[in-house]
Formats: sequence, structure tokens, C-alpha cells
Amino acid sequence: MSAIARAQSFNKAAAQYAAARPSYPSALLEVIEEFMGRPLAGSRVADVGAGTGIATALLSERGADVIAVEPGDSMAAQCRQALPDVPVVRGDGNALPLADASHDLITYAQSWQWTDTGRSVPEALRVLRRRGALAVWWNTHAFDVPWIAAQHERIARHCGVAPRSGLLPDDGEAVRLAGLTGLRVVRRHVRWSRTVPLDVHLANIGSRSAFLVLGEEHNRDFLAEERRRIREIFPDEQVEESYVVDLLVAGRARTGSTGT
Repeated sequence: MSAIARAQSFNKAAAQYAAARPSYPSALLEVIEEFMGRPLAGSRVADVGAGTGIATALLSERGADVIAVEPGDSMAAQCRQALPDVPVVRGDGNALPLADASHDLITYAQSWQWTDTGRSVPEALRVLRRRGALAVWWNTHAFDVPWIAAQHERIARHCGVAPRSGLLPDDGEAVRLAGLTGLRVVRRHVRWSRTVPLDVHLANIGSRSAFLVLGEEHNRDFLAEERRRIREIFPDEQVEESYVVDLLVAGRARTGSTGT
């Protein structure tokens, strides 16, 4: 299944995505502010691949002057509904519909992997002001929690993909994979958790692109069995999900400095 098809699959589950996907911890934004050397309040920010506006909402609540950039019809509609006071424009990270040197920060929450970094990095640098920053991050699973690691392996088998080892790449490899070589980059891992009803936990699983491209009928039995397994661990059907946010914040290298 192509990356384009997987990216487009979110449109048919936009409401499910909005209702079930996890947000991000406030400590994430504090790291970004530290890198920028200024508060997010009053900063001009573009949240690219904004989806239903999960990260956009956090940035707006922080006082940022934020705009959401989203290519998908249904995802953009969900974002407008959730955040009526935030501008939402259609576009993606490979061709930003934004003026040169117009923003202090560009963010990609769970969306950088859908870009072509040969195009998206130059586009971000075009749009950023001279001391601006580019922040990309993902909620990754806390694989040191046994039931989470076991569930991850079951999901990978179901979706026909190779399970991750649970080990994140080292800093240099992460920067290379993200296409940010040559920039000044800071990487941080921020651990956090949330407790949600079992139905939300299962809906979160079902909102992933690898599931969406398989179709509801193909996934029904798997999710029913997963409900049984997780109920054994959390009999009150309140599931504690643990995450580690993998954050990379990048900017133009300062004179006399190197990348990571």
C-alpha cells in the first residue's frame, strides 16, 4: 500500500481520529520555547498536517497566533469545527501556502513522515524567519510496559508490517532519517500517559493508517479479540496508555556551529 493511500485513508475516519487520538504533554511546548528563546504566546506558528487540530489546539491555548495547514477534506472540516477561531488552509509540507519569512515556528505533529524531506525542509526554511524553528514530533509507545509491547507486536502482525524493536534510533540517526542534517537540532524524549475508556483505546488503534487501509470488516475480529485481552488487564475498562514523545526541534545552524 502506497504512502499516499495511507495518508489519504485518514479522511474516512476523521471523526474517529478527533475523538480517540491522544494529545501531547505541555512539557513538549516548553522544550520548543527553550529552543526558540521566546514564548509561544504571540509567535506566528503554522501547524502543518494539522489533521483534526490536536496540536493546533495546544499551540492556540499557549497564546500562539497559529494557522492550520491540512490537505484532507474531512480532516480540515473537523479542525474547523473544533477550532472555529483558527484559520485552516489547504496544503501540505511539500508546498506550503505561506509567504517567505513569515513564521516563527512550523510544527509537524505525527505528520512529518508524510512529506518528502527533499522538498519539505527547503519549504520550511523558506517560510521561517531567520531565527525561526521547525519542530517535528511523534507519540511513540512506551515499549518498557509489557502489555503495550505485546499489543504492538499483535498489531504489526495483523497489519502485515514488521514490529518495531522498541528502541528509538540514536540522535544522529534520528536527525538523518528526519532529513534535518546540516541544521541545528535538539532532540528530547517526553514521557507521559493518559487514561481512557476501553472503547476509546480501541478506536485509537482503529484510526491508524495501517488499519484504515485494511477496511472495517478485516479488522472487526482482531479488535474484538483485543477488547477481550485488554479487559483482562484493565477489568474496569479504564486503560492507561503510556507514551514517549520523540521530539526534534531544528533551526538554521548558527555561525561557527554544527548540527547535532
